[in-house]
Amino acid sequence: MNDPLNRRHFISNTALAGAAIAGAPLLRAQSNLSGDSIKVAVIGCGGRGSGALGNFIQACKTLNIKPEIVALADAFQDRVSGLGKKHGVPAERQFVGYDAYKKALATDCEYVIMATPPGFRPVHFAAAVEAGKHCFIEKPVAVDPVGSRAVIAAGEVAKKKGLGVVAGTQRRHQKGYLENKAKIDAGAIGSIKGGVVQWNGRIPWIKQRQDGWSDTDYMNRNWLNFTELSGDHLVEQHVHNIDVAIWFLGRLPVSALGFGGRARRVTGNQFDFFSVDLDFGEDVHIHSQCRQLAGAYSRVGEMFTGTDGICLGGGKLKGKDVSIAEIKLQSDNAMVQEHIDLITSVRDGKPRNEAKQIAESTLVAIMGRMSAYTGQMVRWVDVMENKKSPFYDYQCAVGPLDFEKGPITLPEEVPPIPGKA
Repeated sequence: MNDPLNRRHFISNTALAGAAIAGAPLLRAQSNLSGDSIKVAVIGCGGRGSGALGNFIQACKTLNIKPEIVALADAFQDRVSGLGKKHGVPAERQFVGYDAYKKALATDCEYVIMATPPGFRPVHFAAAVEAGKHCFIEKPVAVDPVGSRAVIAAGEVAKKKGLGVVAGTQRRHQKGYLENKAKIDAGAIGSIKGGVVQWNGRIPWIKQRQDGWSDTDYMNRNWLNFTELSGDHLVEQHVHNIDVAIWFLGRLPVSALGFGGRARRVTGNQFDFFSVDLDFGEDVHIHSQCRQLAGAYSRVGEMFTGTDGICLGGGKLKGKDVSIAEIKLQSDNAMVQEHIDLITSVRDGKPRNEAKQIAESTLVAIMGRMSAYTGQMVRWVDVMENKKSPFYDYQCAVGPLDFEKGPITLPEEVPPIPGKA
């Protein structure tokens, strides 16, 4: 069997990294952001885009601001039309196609919600930053190391331009998690020595191929089940829990060593399950475990063991009594609060910028996936610093720019197989 990464059609290409910063003038963020209305565009009008827009609208209502939806963009007409009808967006503000994001960004929107499949997000984020828009970007933000580094680069440009960037890692905007993070920082459980993070559930959805669909249509309609567009469920879904581990520990892992496999999935080219050891150095290991199988035990959450206690994510914490500042939030819904935090930070003149943190968490999840696909240990330096590493320039060959150029060839619907018999 050939090397799984080659078999999965990874190529060495730095096009996305260049796209993140090329031609990005260092203009300041758009003005007129302190009035009683906000102009927003949505790129990606499927379930997550529709949900994020609803959260944004609720955030505006909480802040007594009127949201104006000035543009909708998606690859598919039915998605744009459906969301446009729901919110009364006129047809001339609805854009369709793989270059539709450019038309949405050319409008007078001040904020943009990015909720396309993750494989598209590095290109869309770079374009939004170049256009001077404040960004809500869904997690994960990439599917390969090149894309992750592109997001970090674009995030630095956003910082120079005074743009707000918030990611869809809502646990960082949730009271229970914020309180436990503050308690851990105050020494409530001592030093974290290990733990486990889990997302064990079922496949959220599957789109079977329909008559008349091209390879391009099918791959995008069923994007959740193709690694090139979702990153595999370790990246697309379990990144939430991995992000919590990085956040609570306050540092990145030095390496990932994992395995996984596929027994039940009926479409796409991904695994059903992963088990990854994340080595954070100093003899601290976090077990990252995720599975998408119906009819199996489900558990989603995080557990950390410290020298003086334990913490269960945003829930129970048992350890030393510590004093922390009261955490006040405007919404009990963290998926609304993250939009409130973005808007208020911009209006206060101190825009949040979460680009680097979400790109790093995404990249850690990608490390776990690449390790499981290849059977090799993947180190942080392999994906961020060592250009001689075979992992450094891995990029999914079917990428966002390929869709803009024309029809794509569907990857094989078979999973990787690491090692030899």
